[in-house]
Amino acid sequence: MRKRTLFRLGMGTVAAGAATLAYASLVERNLFTLRRFDVPVLPADTEPLRVLHLSDLHMMPEQRRKQDWVASLAALDPDLVVVTGDNMAHPGAVPGVLRALAPLLDFPGAFVFGSNDYTGPVLKNPFSYFLPDREYSEGAELPYDELRDVFTGAGWADLNNARTTLKAGGRLIELVGVDDPHIARDDYPSVAGPVPAAAELSIALSHSPEPAVLDQMAADGFELLLAGHTHGGQVCVPGFGALVTNCGLPRSMAKGLHRWPDSDAWLHVSAGLGTHPTAPVRFACRPEASILTLIPR
Repeated sequence: MRKRTLFRLGMGTVAAGAATLAYASLVERNLFTLRRFDVPVLPADTEPLRVLHLSDLHMMPEQRRKQDWVASLAALDPDLVVVTGDNMAHPGAVPGVLRALAPLLDFPGAFVFGSNDYTGPVLKNPFSYFLPDREYSEGAELPYDELRDVFTGAGWADLNNARTTLKAGGRLIELVGVDDPHIARDDYPSVAGPVPAAAELSIALSHSPEPAVLDQMAADGFELLLAGHTHGGQVCVPGFGALVTNCGLPRSMAKGLHRWPDSDAWLHVSAGLGTHPTAPVRFACRPEASILTLIPR
């Protein structure tokens, strides 16, 4: 009797595991979700401003459902579109990325790149993400200059270790960004400095939300910090959350809106819209885009 009970328990565990994997790989990773947050960063008695934050598309050429969903976000009529990197996951991904983002290129925008804009994914042990000093592996070079040319040609601001101002929603916005800290391409000191008094709003971008970089941005007075990279943990435990962030950010900040510690800045981390192609699963962490409605403090 005891052997039969153990056998049934074992078979039940295997069946539950198979069902969970099927759900994570076939269902949840395609449940694209729009998150909405109010962020109190504007002066009193000013009209709200809407920022669409996209990250981590990890686009493959055949992902038409994802492309159509992202393109449909143009109906939100945002004042500003911000893309925080990892757009591609294949050397032939540019047409798919542009099919997704083309309707959004008509809006004011800004972007930084992530590691998977420069090089493609490679097969890896998923448990390596729990190793703090794991070596980064590079795949095939991706056509990042082609993607950059399209974005800048549409008037979007390239903020890879750069700083600029632009008009959006009738406001003068101070923008700064770094190239991806995850692969040591960031150079914030080259663009650092206090936010000028003339700016009506200030936003800082980084693909990977590394605390050392975010601390410097917040110290310079940037009010809204935007990042991606974490995938929200990608595979989470209900009631516990992310198991890992793949950066120095605490697990409690793996996604969503948070006050950045010891500052007046707000941090929004997007859980992103894609997955690593060699681990195409999401569990308790739907793919997402966010509309951030900036409101008076």
